[in-house]
Amino acid sequence: MRIHILGICGTFMAGVAQVAVALGHEVSGSDRQYVPPMSDQLEGAGVRLCPAGYRTENLDPAPDLVLVGNALIRGNPELEAVLDRRLSYESAPAWLGQTVLRSRRVIAVAGTHGKTTTSALLAYLLDQAGADPGFLVGGVPLDFPVSARLGHGRWFVIEADEYDTAFFDRRPKFLHYRPWITVLNNLEYDHADLYPDLASLETVFHELVRSLPAAGRIIVNGADPALARVLARGTRTPVTHCLAGPGAWRAQALDEAASRFRVIHPDGELGPLCWNLRGTHNLSNAVAALAAAWAAGVDPTRLAPALEHFRGVRRRLEVVAEGGGVRIYDDFAHHPTAIAATLGALRAEDPSGRLITVFEPRSNSMKRGVYGATLAAAFRPTDILYAYDPGLDWKIGDVLGPKARVFCEPREILAALKDEVRVGDRVVFLSNGDFAGLRDRLFSELRAFLPNGVSH
Repeated sequence: MRIHILGICGTFMAGVAQVAVALGHEVSGSDRQYVPPMSDQLEGAGVRLCPAGYRTENLDPAPDLVLVGNALIRGNPELEAVLDRRLSYESAPAWLGQTVLRSRRVIAVAGTHGKTTTSALLAYLLDQAGADPGFLVGGVPLDFPVSARLGHGRWFVIEADEYDTAFFDRRPKFLHYRPWITVLNNLEYDHADLYPDLASLETVFHELVRSLPAAGRIIVNGADPALARVLARGTRTPVTHCLAGPGAWRAQALDEAASRFRVIHPDGELGPLCWNLRGTHNLSNAVAALAAAWAAGVDPTRLAPALEHFRGVRRRLEVVAEGGGVRIYDDFAHHPTAIAATLGALRAEDPSGRLITVFEPRSNSMKRGVYGATLAAAFRPTDILYAYDPGLDWKIGDVLGPKARVFCEPREILAALKDEVRVGDRVVFLSNGDFAGLRDRLFSELRAFLPNGVSH
């Protein structure tokens, strides 16, 4: 088939494109802009990228099928042409579910936090165990050259998002995947543009739970009260608990940074282990991935070496530059809980050094200002806070308090950092966006500013 993808450069849609190519389809796509690393992966896979922007001529000659990303809304000229010409179209989650996932044993990783790291780790563990899994991760795993692959084994690991499917299908994407094993990492209020409250999120998570097979398995964070309420509504699927609950898989940190630890599971213990990640939140991700691999039939004792060599995911406390005794991090955290976990991990690793945080409120929930006082509390571990205001309807300085210095232009942040940074500082950029398209340039200029600056 000739498949054309609208919104192809998003991490999920780019992953779908790579899977489609692996199935033998001819794939093209369009987007408003093409940004590495997704654009590089797409070109490497042989995907034809139309010139940046959406145009009706991108549909000439007519493709056999158009996959529509959930960022596309009515009024987009290319989408309107699809409808006017009565071309065949489908959402990417529905196509993936029907074309690929229905013939595989799916492991879906869901929850508010940690989906990408847990999915990447689980795919890596299964791969190291020789299972040759397929996977689609909503980020760039450092242990694979791609964010998605078809694989030849029975298992397919997918990051299972509760965000909506497409303009014509407002259901969560994860309802299309029909998983055999489901990881429920945690559940907090998010996506304020779609869900009015936490209770509405609990309802859609229970829709997922009640669709699971009785022969499958749920791996759940037993310490999470919202997930406890979800499961209390009823399920016929066996449950394995992590962190708390009967027979729970648990992790015990052996140092302040949680980079050394042991894992206690129902059949024994793994460790002491040492890995490249830090923070107790990542230990939770590790426990969930190990329990899911066990549910897929892998002996946990075979997984310890792989766990120790796992490198993580881009933009999850990724070191992007260092030099002159200064280290620059990039992190995707965009929810108060994730922000607090990221900054807490850095603070625990070096309690005495200065921590400088650069924050962009980029998510839809952040733009709506729904987090209130919890947002200021999330930044307690940092010494200096620079906040970028992209034109919010609420006063970010009032919410974050006197610690915050607010900037309306990303370049002003760069100048302030050059004046402020000194030997021993750590600087972390927190955003699920790109600082008005200047993120990579900011890193490049900071790298050049640091004495003997290097990138990773």
